[in-house]
Amino acid sequence: MSGFVDLQVNGYYGVDFNSDDLTDEAILTACRQMRNDGVTACLPTIITDQIDAMVRRIRRVADAAESHAEIAEIVAGIHVEGPFISPEPGFVGAHPADCVRDATIELAERLVEAGRGRVRLVTLAPEVHGSVEVTRWLCDRSIVVAAGHSDASIAQLRQAIDAGLSMFTHLGNGCPGQMHRHDNIVQRVLSLSEHLKISFIADGHHVPWFALGNYLKCVPEQNIVIVTDAIGAAGLGPGFYRLAGQMVEVDQHLAAWAEGHQHFAGCATTMPQMAEMLASRLEIDAERIDRWTRINPMQVLEGA
Repeated sequence: MSGFVDLQVNGYYGVDFNSDDLTDEAILTACRQMRNDGVTACLPTIITDQIDAMVRRIRRVADAAESHAEIAEIVAGIHVEGPFISPEPGFVGAHPADCVRDATIELAERLVEAGRGRVRLVTLAPEVHGSVEVTRWLCDRSIVVAAGHSDASIAQLRQAIDAGLSMFTHLGNGCPGQMHRHDNIVQRVLSLSEHLKISFIADGHHVPWFALGNYLKCVPEQNIVIVTDAIGAAGLGPGFYRLAGQMVEVDQHLAAWAEGHQHFAGCATTMPQMAEMLASRLEIDAERIDRWTRINPMQVLEGA
């Protein structure tokens, strides 16, 4: 199977898109390997950091896409994940909490302008101060807005949807391991799944297979999106890898752990591996896998 469209790629095949040492040659290496793995379009993902660092990294990817047609063929845009996310433990995930910011149009404009028209998707937390105004501002510029790393209430999610929110990023992750048994972000988002595209990381680590199977039954077929959330380990295997300055350990089962092994930091599983496991572990047929890994994510990009 090929033609995958991956909306969340932090790095690939030894390359970290959040590195300040990122070169055109490194981006070419990652793009060529993704193409070899059947990916026809991806969004390099720049995660929370100091604003100046995020601006540099967004600009670096945009520069490479403008300079190399081979990169532009694979890089369909840029996903900016943060810094307008929840700073709370668990919800902030592997993002540095000290770099999280309230949402302002001024900061959003700096990030978007750095991409020179290539920022296609922004993940933020609807409960963050200023997020409604920023969501409207981004949507007015045809940028898809997703919620994520968030503990938004039902009311806050609905308000964000009214402002243009159309997606939720890697449901079941970017949240604490223990939450209220009923009123939690997973249940809230599932209750609104007719209104949102919802992405999932299908590696068996971020969400156990039995739970992922339950979630997939709750979401309309046209709203399910599979993402890798890949880091530089993707396509390589166990070892130690960098992600935006932090060290990530990938174990023999391809689980990518942040320091301390308290939570995951991205993913080491490729899209073909996820497609194979969706088929073997959850008995998902090829037509649905194609919809979730190609058709639905492409619809997200076409709506941007």
